Amino acid sequence: MQSEEPLADYTCPMHPEVRRAQPGACPDCGMALEAALPSVDAPNPELSDFKRRLAICALLSAPLVVLAMSGMLGLRFDSWLPPAWQPWIQLALSTPVVLWGGGVFFARAWDSLRARRFNMFTLIALGVGAAWAASACAVFAPGLFPASFRSAHGEAPLFFESAVVIVTLVLAGQVLELRAREKSGAAIRALLQLSPQTARRIGEDGERDIPLSEVQPGDRLRVRPGEQVPVDGVLLSGASAVDEALLSGEPLPVAKQTGDRVCAGTANGSGSFTMRAEQVGAQTLLSRIVALTLEAQRSRAPVQRLADAVSAWFVPAVLGVAAAAFAIWAAAGPAPRLTYALLAAVSVLIIACPCALGLATPMSIAVATGRGARSGVLFRNAEALQRLASANAILLDKTGTLTEGKPQLRAVRPQPGFDDGELLRLAAGLERGSEHPLAAALVAGAEARGIALPEPGAFDSVPGRGIEGMVEGRRVLVGGFALLAERGVPTGELEAQAAALRGGGNSVIGIAVDGRAAGVLAAADPVKADAAAALEALRAGGMRIAMATGDHLETAQAVAQRLGIAEVHAGLLPAQKLALVESLQRQGAVVAMAGDGVNDAPALARADVGIAMGSGSDVALSSAGVTLLRGDLRGIARARRLSRATLRNVRQNLAFAFAYNALGIPLAAGLLFPAFGILLSPMLAAAAMSLSSVSVIGNALRLQSIRL
Repeated sequence: MQSEEPLADYTCPMHPEVRRAQPGACPDCGMALEAALPSVDAPNPELSDFKRRLAICALLSAPLVVLAMSGMLGLRFDSWLPPAWQPWIQLALSTPVVLWGGGVFFARAWDSLRARRFNMFTLIALGVGAAWAASACAVFAPGLFPASFRSAHGEAPLFFESAVVIVTLVLAGQVLELRAREKSGAAIRALLQLSPQTARRIGEDGERDIPLSEVQPGDRLRVRPGEQVPVDGVLLSGASAVDEALLSGEPLPVAKQTGDRVCAGTANGSGSFTMRAEQVGAQTLLSRIVALTLEAQRSRAPVQRLADAVSAWFVPAVLGVAAAAFAIWAAAGPAPRLTYALLAAVSVLIIACPCALGLATPMSIAVATGRGARSGVLFRNAEALQRLASANAILLDKTGTLTEGKPQLRAVRPQPGFDDGELLRLAAGLERGSEHPLAAALVAGAEARGIALPEPGAFDSVPGRGIEGMVEGRRVLVGGFALLAERGVPTGELEAQAAALRGGGNSVIGIAVDGRAAGVLAAADPVKADAAAALEALRAGGMRIAMATGDHLETAQAVAQRLGIAEVHAGLLPAQKLALVESLQRQGAVVAMAGDGVNDAPALARADVGIAMGSGSDVALSSAGVTLLRGDLRGIARARRLSRATLRNVRQNLAFAFAYNALGIPLAAGLLFPAFGILLSPMLAAAAMSLSSVSVIGNALRLQSIRL
């Protein structure tokens, strides 16, 4: 499958605005950049490098730790390893671990210092570097240490074991974190795997398999049993049942026959069919799903502003606490003072992990948007995901939202001087250029009656009101009675006919020819089978539900009564729908708006959350923050449950990150030592720091299994 973005594009999970052509480290936080478009099978070079470093560092660290802690473990090596050699052996074992294994940390710390953007690696490099440098100084020049900084046996302190264990544990934490971060892209990789690599094209020279990138619009393709549909298109012959879980999350296959649309990535059943390719490459629905999901994953939620504000001063504050801890221990601590002072300072530097704070929101957003895509719910950005959780009122368009959006022509009522066929031929001929569902009903009704439709001349669409133009040299106007009256067409003769038709739930439009009322057409649009259950789920969630439609009040009330909707706003123009949204917002409501047409676009854009039906117009889709791929109303309830669960997850992550640092930093500084004699080891601080990031990511990954 082709993509609009280059595959060599890399970005930071914490700072999505950072984009690079090559892999590397983020200049802001130091984290490894990841591919903007996850690869299906390519290995992660950062993960491979860290795993290699971890294996070698663990191999060198183990004997060093045993040697350094031999006294505590009751082990004696003096018989074959003179005590004078042991510090030099520790130096030899620790140097490759610190300088090579931890070299990546020092490089990223140096970058942070040059950019004056302190981050997690600044703290790690300072802590590890201080421990190793002090130990190396004790080996080469032990006389530099005053007596108060020496042990009871007069030995200068060594911290080689702390330095190597910190490096090894941080590497282990990075490996775990990179593995967990890869899982957040599982949904995107699953979508990418849906696209086949080849398509079977039917040409003049027969059938042959070609690379997917060579398929062009208009090509005839064959899809055999069990194959994935290669591109978006229309069935030309044959029939089958197609698994469209990609669009709806529902496992039941959908019957397809000649004239039906199929989408790339959906799975063909046991039948075989030929199709005409229409959207290929980046224009397919599957590509658009991937692009929208990636865009949402890289966006920032408003809730992240708190973490961003804290991160700005976090590292400088930690450096200050570490310096204060060192000074206090060095001045007033027990002997050996340097040992306690350095242990406390290093522990503070290592345990403070801004990474967990920075990952708290973006990891939850990345997992949630991927989970939504698997269920046919696309979020345009993180802000829409967050706002939907707090929405308490929803406006629903009627046609295409509450109804199927596939009205059928029910009645033709011509005025004297016109007959049924002429009236329908002129109206349907003009409507051939319109995208409105009622236009499709007129065209289909005329074709079903065997009426040949003329090509329309210049025409003008009036969104939400109607259409006018030239057909067979005559000026034809099709639309609501208000538009006819505005154009000077008397509608009194049409009102009586229209009233009777509307009472049955029909949508009625008027026709004028050459400035004269010509008749009315009625079309009925069936209510979606799942609409009542979906609305009940929204009511149970505390949502205020209202219908906002451009249709006539009587027609709207007939549909609303079937669905139990008490609040109906009918006869609305696009500007009036927009005004209704603004009115509710002034009343303090957080408004979601669901629609599918061009006339809904202004209200969708103005609402706190715009929800577009996937079967709707491109204008509606581009104006909305949420897209329901199948136009399934139950998708609104699913999207709201997901948004609420995501916001809870983000708050849990932020609470954990704040609590971790609020508790860990004082403990590392030695808060418990005066009362209990407890001083946190730098090695434990390193383990806690690594686990904090992994815990945040692990909590975010729980969203993958949430029931929607």
